[in-house]
Amino acid sequence: MKCKKASVTRAAVCCGLFFFFLSVNMETALGQEGKQWISYEPGTGPGNGKHIVLVSGDEEYRSEEALPLLASILAEKHGFKTTVLFAINPETGNVDPEYQTNIPGLAQLRSADLMVLFTRFRELPDEQMKYIHEYIAAGKPVVGLRTATHAFNYKRNTDSPYAKYDFRSEKEGWEGGFGRQILGETWIDHHGVHGEEGTRGLIDGIEERKEHPILQGVHDIWGPTDVYGVTELDGDPEVLVWGQSTAGLRPEAPLNWEKSIMPVAWTREYSSASGKSGRVFATTMGAAVDLKSEGLRRLLVNACYWAAGMEDEIPDQSDVSINGEYNPTMFGFGDHRKGLAPSDFK
Repeated sequence: MKCKKASVTRAAVCCGLFFFFLSVNMETALGQEGKQWISYEPGTGPGNGKHIVLVSGDEEYRSEEALPLLASILAEKHGFKTTVLFAINPETGNVDPEYQTNIPGLAQLRSADLMVLFTRFRELPDEQMKYIHEYIAAGKPVVGLRTATHAFNYKRNTDSPYAKYDFRSEKEGWEGGFGRQILGETWIDHHGVHGEEGTRGLIDGIEERKEHPILQGVHDIWGPTDVYGVTELDGDPEVLVWGQSTAGLRPEAPLNWEKSIMPVAWTREYSSASGKSGRVFATTMGAAVDLKSEGLRRLLVNACYWAAGMEDEIPDQSDVSINGEYNPTMFGFGDHRKGLAPSDFK
């Protein structure tokens, strides 16, 4: 009888230890997972806690610096809940935009009211990419920045069911991949001289006269990234801003009148395979250094309202002020800030 009692006691202790260590391991795993992205809780504002997931991951334009700034403004000034995802090197746990095959946290797109995408040539594993695919299949809204026209590049696993998202896709119905099919254009070329010419945003006068909500309070746009080339925008787009090359990388640089203008910001709708449609705002601007432009920040904030179906809530002059200092890293390859965790970008 005593032996039986002792056995029961030992079993209870073992069982308790098992669940204790299981709990510890789960908490550790969750803690590690939580360190792979950053979130901003909503302040007061029309956003009313709607969830915006901002996905970074490019080697050149510092999306890992640009999107936390945009996320903080949307949360603190406008009341949205925002989450920023990063390209993470799994060996270090640090943000590494050159690591093209890992963006943890994409499952949060299932609760997202809006996705802001700023990636370049990513090839995510199917278990991550499925969340982007599900989001698109549901016809949910998208805001795409700069390299989102060539957000994906499948060269490792060309048999993936998501290889059709490749920027050079030739799959029927997915020609030009995510860029062409969802945003309206894929990667073409540098229309301006890369690293030597900037972009002066020219507000479309017709849309301005129509009082397009995204252009509300937007007057002056300039950024040091060059104008991207566009061949033909698909999907009956409305061009809101045209880009004129500037002969230099200063706001006061003269316009290069030898270059034609190109669309740099537009809206459209895409249709998913299920027949559902989603709103899209796309711009070929948006590098971290571009966001020093108050006009561009206001354009992006207004675009998030519009994409989320909240155009009637756009303030007359959206607050896009920056709390503290904002000293973004200049664009270029290999010069991103290294050895930093996601929390270091908050």
